[in-house]
Amino acid sequence: MTVCVDNAQHPLIIDSGAHCSIVARNYLDNQFPNWETQLLPTKAKNLQSASGKMTSIGTILKEIIIPHRKGNIMLNPELVVLDDAHIQGFLLGTDYQKMYGIDIYNSKKGILPLVPTWRRNFHLIYTRSLPMTHWRSS
Repeated sequence: MTVCVDNAQHPLIIDSGAHCSIVARNYLDNQFPNWETQLLPTKAKNLQSASGKMTSIGTILKEIIIPHRKGNIMLNPELVVLDDAHIQGFLLGTDYQKMYGIDIYNSKKGILPLVPTWRRNFHLIYTRSLPMTHWRSS
C-alpha cells in the first residue's frame, strides 16, 4: 500500500511473518538524505530472514500516515534499520500490527481489514495537503 512519510508517498508492506518493523539502509539513503542524524541505538543486533542473517545498525522513528476512508491513520513506529536488506519501502511487522489492532486476515466476522479497531486504537488525522481522493493503494 502507499503511505505518506515526511509529506511524500512511500510503499508500505504489512507482513504478518515479521516480528519487528524494518526499513533498509539503502532505501533511507535514497529517500531521506539526512536520516543518520535521527538514528537511535537498538536492542536487536542480528535478525534472521528466509534468505539469511541480517544486521541492524539502529532504529529510526518515522511518522507513517495510512490513508483511510474514515480519516487518515497515523502510526509512529520505531523501525529497525537493516544494513543488508533489499526492501524498497517500509515493512510493518507484527509488533505494531498488534499494538494498533491491525487485522490483515479479516478475522473479525466480516469487518474489513484496518477497520475493526480504528476508533479505539488509531489516532485519526485530517489533512488538506493529502486528500483521500488522490491516494491509490497497491
